[in-house]
Amino acid sequence: MGEHVRRLGEFLGCPFEGDEEVEEIVRLCSFENLSNLEMNKSGKGVPWVKFSCSSFFRRGEVGDYENYLTPEMINGIEKVTVEKLKGLDSLHIHSSTQTWC
Repeated sequence: MGEHVRRLGEFLGCPFEGDEEVEEIVRLCSFENLSNLEMNKSGKGVPWVKFSCSSFFRRGEVGDYENYLTPEMINGIEKVTVEKLKGLDSLHIHSSTQTWC
């Protein structure tokens, strides 16, 4: 991850001088750190947010989307994805179940 941060800094014209600075950026931007910030747990301090900022964080485990999306939402996303990626050789979908393989 650090190498990507370093390359991003170079691309933006703001190269980092040492490994410690890069490591600190990686730590501050980590899922663990961001999801545990008080603001992201409670949403306090952000008056225009009507829901907890924790809604922006989830583990991203395979199948975890089923805990957040209804079956109708999942089918809608799959239909749009299939339509947008139609014709790509690398896209293989079971037509009977509309699941990715």
